[in-house]
Amino acid sequence: MFTDEYYMKMALQQAQIAFEKEEVPIGCVIVSNDRILAKTHNLTETLNDVTAHAEMQAITSAANYLGGKYLQNCTMYVTLEPCVMCSGALSWSQISKVVIGARDEQRGFINKHLQLHPKTEIVVGVMDHECSVIVKEFFKNRR
Repeated sequence: MFTDEYYMKMALQQAQIAFEKEEVPIGCVIVSNDRILAKTHNLTETLNDVTAHAEMQAITSAANYLGGKYLQNCTMYVTLEPCVMCSGALSWSQISKVVIGARDEQRGFINKHLQLHPKTEIVVGVMDHECSVIVKEFFKNRR
């Protein structure tokens, strides 16, 4: 069995790909029973689509892989706390667990007092430093 850090490192690799594409560097991995169902990153600039967040891409990819809309018995590893849109999609997907790297105090769903599905476990702060540094570096370079 692999650790949360193992899968978060994979999500960070996806964030690095996004960074290199000049996308906001957020990466995401969805796993079930130590099997990777989806590895994604933000594609909002590439696709010219405001909904093409890493989490949305991963939910769609994993659901297609499983052949159903629910992600029960699945865990999402995401480098930055999901926004309100993504948290809504996660709630509807009934995902079992969400592991968050860094918090997003401004746009994240937690400060908005939103909940995911009642059975969804949330873990925050896995590799927090590494996950926040890449986002800060990205925006520092854009200014």
